[in-house]
Amino acid sequence: MQQLSFKNRIASHYLVTTALLIFVVFFIIYSIVKFSVYSHVNNDITSEVDKHLSEIEIVGNTFHLIHKEEWKEREHNTLDVNPVFIQFVDENRNVIEKSPNLKKSSLIFNENNAENKLFDTKLADNAIRQIQVPIYQKTKIIGYIIIAMSLEDATMVLNNLFEVLLIVYPLILMVLFFIARFIAGRSIKPISSIITTSNIITKDNLTSRIPLPQNRDELYILSQTINNLLDRIETAIEREKQFTSDASHELRTPLTVIKGTLEVLIRKPRNPAEYEEKINFCVTEVDRLNHLVDQLLLLARFENQKQSLKIEKVYLNAIFLDTIARNSTAIQSKNITITTQFSRDYYIETDSYLFLIIVNNLISNALKYSNQNGNLTVHIKSVASRIECHIIDSGIGIPADDLENIFNQFYRSQSNAHPEIKGTGLGLSIVKRLCSLLTIDIAITSEENIGTRVVLSLFEVDLK
Repeated sequence: MQQLSFKNRIASHYLVTTALLIFVVFFIIYSIVKFSVYSHVNNDITSEVDKHLSEIEIVGNTFHLIHKEEWKEREHNTLDVNPVFIQFVDENRNVIEKSPNLKKSSLIFNENNAENKLFDTKLADNAIRQIQVPIYQKTKIIGYIIIAMSLEDATMVLNNLFEVLLIVYPLILMVLFFIARFIAGRSIKPISSIITTSNIITKDNLTSRIPLPQNRDELYILSQTINNLLDRIETAIEREKQFTSDASHELRTPLTVIKGTLEVLIRKPRNPAEYEEKINFCVTEVDRLNHLVDQLLLLARFENQKQSLKIEKVYLNAIFLDTIARNSTAIQSKNITITTQFSRDYYIETDSYLFLIIVNNLISNALKYSNQNGNLTVHIKSVASRIECHIIDSGIGIPADDLENIFNQFYRSQSNAHPEIKGTGLGLSIVKRLCSLLTIDIAITSEENIGTRVVLSLFEVDLK
């Protein structure tokens, strides 16, 4: 079965709702007209009952009309659109008198209907409304007056109304469907723009955007949301392209160096010392290449932040002390003075492995960019309900213009001015990504030739 279009579905849903509403309205109209018609007939019958009860005289256990001949003449000569049928019966249901318009017919006394109750019945196959009113001699019923009125006109009015409503109902629904379809088509016009724009967007063309509707409704929000999504996708793809380009360049550099060294090495025979020197140089480049690959894999691993975290209580003091101990070779080679300021024991809840990577990258960076005989201070303190970890070095510092770029992948500040300092430019990118993953705030301030301060802000564990 073929599915209806979105426009037709909207029109259909609107039509179903409107159809139910119109049905209820028509039903109410029909019920009001029916009630009005029957109320008019009932009032006329009640008036006739009151009038004729005043025209009878009760004598003993019998009754008779006071002016019988005048009554007959009046009833015979009266022409009504809705004729009134009158009949008098005694207590045994025998007919005493009836109006001339009944002719040879008689009103049937209905034993099943209560006295003074209006009900519908038949007179010579014609619908009538009838009432049976008892005539009392003190407390004894000595007869009945039966009054009825024809329902032909009322039935004709109701039938005509029903036929009109039955014919008009589908016509109204049909007109409403086309109106709803037209309005729905105009309402979802921005969706057509979304489809058109989406069809022309490819990985090589991410600049197109959906025109925003004039009305700030749900479709405006949808269009704006899709445009924002396209902005993020475009940014992510550009970043991916840049990362791929930079990674290719960084990987090609050590490979080119290794290849060039080996080509020089095999051009002519060399003594063992020269072979050993070149081989050691290649081993160093291979180590650098391995380190770069490890960093790239680490970045890719947490690119989408899908790594499941293993949150546990971590002793913060020990993390920093162990990291300093692991970097003891670099500390001794530069004769750097280490100062730790821990006023008490600090505990946090985090992923210890990932947090250790953050601390290790920051400490190794501080040592790498520190001068000979420099200083490195690690200060942990409480600020309000948080813990701040300050890593302060007295190294070469970072120019103010470079501070906003230091978290970019492969970015290295003043790499040409300090070629002796090796690096990949990925360390702080990894730190930033992991801090975001672990909800840790990081801030870096620096001054050239004075040093750099890194501040990590974390929530402390309540040990109570």
